[in-house]
Amino acid sequence: MTSPEYAHHFTIQNLPYGIASSPTHPTPQCATRLHNTIIFLADLHDAGLFSSIPALPANVFTNPTLNSFAALPQQTHSQIRHVLKSTLQQTGPPLALALPLPLPSTSMADISTVTMHLPVSIPSFTDFSASLPHNQNAGRIILGHDSLPPAFFHFPIGYAGRASMIAISGTPITRPVGHICIWEGTSAPEQTKKKKKEKNVIFAPCQSLDYELELGVIIGKPLARGTGLNAVDAEEHIFGLVVLNDWSARDIQSLEMIPLGPLNGKSFATTISPWIIPLSALAPFKTTGPEPRVSLPPHLQDPGAFNYDITVMAELEGEGLAGRTVMGRSNAKELFWSIRQMAAHLASTGCDLRTGEVLGTGTVSGEVEGSFGSLLEVTRGGRVGIGCVGRERGYLVDGDVVRLSAWAGEGVGFGECVGVVRAAALPN
Repeated sequence: MTSPEYAHHFTIQNLPYGIASSPTHPTPQCATRLHNTIIFLADLHDAGLFSSIPALPANVFTNPTLNSFAALPQQTHSQIRHVLKSTLQQTGPPLALALPLPLPSTSMADISTVTMHLPVSIPSFTDFSASLPHNQNAGRIILGHDSLPPAFFHFPIGYAGRASMIAISGTPITRPVGHICIWEGTSAPEQTKKKKKEKNVIFAPCQSLDYELELGVIIGKPLARGTGLNAVDAEEHIFGLVVLNDWSARDIQSLEMIPLGPLNGKSFATTISPWIIPLSALAPFKTTGPEPRVSLPPHLQDPGAFNYDITVMAELEGEGLAGRTVMGRSNAKELFWSIRQMAAHLASTGCDLRTGEVLGTGTVSGEVEGSFGSLLEVTRGGRVGIGCVGRERGYLVDGDVVRLSAWAGEGVGFGECVGVVRAAALPN
């Protein structure tokens, strides 16, 4: 799914990369987007537009994923971007199919005719939890106080997710089923009421389905096993960013957190936006982040402007709501750990980084009402209802449409990351 309403996100200052198909290009292949025009890069390559770049492999843009292209050196990516910008700037904004363009006519398609596909083949997925406010908010709701995980200030905490369950925006999300605690005196699983005596454990559809508003880091140039990586050098291995929804079954997750952490409460679905925004497009929006609270080892030291000023927003549309309703709006510049530090920490044991790998930032939340990136925070663990009087609910219901979006500044945005909740499918 890719919506025409986000045309202003995709100016010539952006030029993202994705995998698209259309009636004239039935095979999924590499494309970029300018306003609502999709440009297939293989056609430009065949027309000789990139002939000045000898390091560019012949068929790199015809592949059904971006992996081969993403793995190329950043110098090659910069050369491609320079050629695209210098060519497209000849047309002047806004670009539309009706204008005479210095491109093959067959290379372009209107967004209404295009289908987007998962942009990369994803070998692994690691989800971090880099937001200090989110961890504090969750602690108050679940534990009754804002104490942090013991390691939070020492390194980016995270867990290994399910790469196989990452899907493109627009993919329906089936409500998961799993093991849930029923607490004494309640009619529904309410994991936040820790003082209630546990009654029993049932296997049933999730009743506390949630979204998590995140950004996703896409690894480009691979890092060999045993190499290690310093945060200051990590951008060499980062291809770009997407919006990521780490769907969460809070009631299922609650029962499995001790001692090994989330499994089925997270493994059922993750959604990413279709367009990968290259770091070169985001470079003007670099900014400083929070200061370290403890002395960090050399590989995690990342002084200067290492965060990005990216506004992120979650909207919900569904039962009891007055149309599309903003649930939360915050900014990635407040993340305590940078995307470079996340990559460096993962590699610090000698772990490799593979092209197409996804690193989630964790929920991007602020400290105040209106800046929360999950319903866990918005509804205080389901205790404060959302929606019209008489139709309140604490979490997602079937038919809900969750729409996440992000933008760094005028003309540079991410588009949308959308999922529609479907009813649970009970196993036979």
